[in-house]
Amino acid sequence: MDNAHVFCAKCGARQPVAAPPPADPLAGITPRTAAILCYIPWIGWIGSVIVLASTKFRNDRKVRFHAFQGLYLFVALLLVEWVLTPMFKVIHEPMFRVDKLLQALILFVCVFMIVKASQEETYSLPIIGELAERSAAEH
Repeated sequence: MDNAHVFCAKCGARQPVAAPPPADPLAGITPRTAAILCYIPWIGWIGSVIVLASTKFRNDRKVRFHAFQGLYLFVALLLVEWVLTPMFKVIHEPMFRVDKLLQALILFVCVFMIVKASQEETYSLPIIGELAERSAAEH
């Protein structure tokens, strides 16, 4: 700021200094890291929501794809835990629990996607990936 704008031209009083713009909390996060955070089991939805709400990644279609796919994967996990697991708890001592198999499969897919995102690959999962691609394109 130059001296001409520090003091008032009419009265000579010191002018208030404008506050610096707030620092971007996502400034240090790379697109690769943001994509990885979207797939962390059980808490990746938080990273996905932050990525989708941020201005930094608003135009990064690849990161937005990972955020949507991570969200949809979390929704699949919720459906298994909230719908299938209670159904199988009603059945006493089932020999084969589909809900446990699906939970393990979703956990494996999360780890697989963390590896793919760390290699900066955009891997589209069946059904969920197609939804994520459409959602990321609707920006």
